[in-house]
Amino acid sequence: MKRLVFACDHAGVDLKNTLIDLSKSLGFSVEDLGTYSSDRVDYPDYGFKLANTIADGDADLGILICGTGVGMSIVANKVKGIRACVCSEPFSAQMSREHNNANVLCIGARVVGEDLAKLIVSTWLEAEFQGGRHETRVNKIEA
Repeated sequence: MKRLVFACDHAGVDLKNTLIDLSKSLGFSVEDLGTYSSDRVDYPDYGFKLANTIADGDADLGILICGTGVGMSIVANKVKGIRACVCSEPFSAQMSREHNNANVLCIGARVVGEDLAKLIVSTWLEAEFQGGRHETRVNKIEA
């Protein structure tokens, strides 16, 4: 079973809780790294916490949520070994896993609605890295 971690800032709390329930229903082991209320927080604190959890091998995949998803993706991509992407529709989510082996999905709670977010997350979680010619490219990113 893949280990999945979630984190968000104050803008993403409600959506995070919905997506945690969805992920559990899909059979994932889930850990919630916060935040847990709509009180204002600094998104880098939660983005780094999640990215480091994955980089340290304590989780396989992560989902970060903030207002746009952009800030969280910038933060996560600062951590070696993280390949984070912002997705606002399912096709990019699928390709980010199949071609780029993304290990962190970032979503904008103020950009996509709940139903679209569920579709993005389920698509991302069900997609698998294809390897082959894509592995060569991912290895170049890692180097």
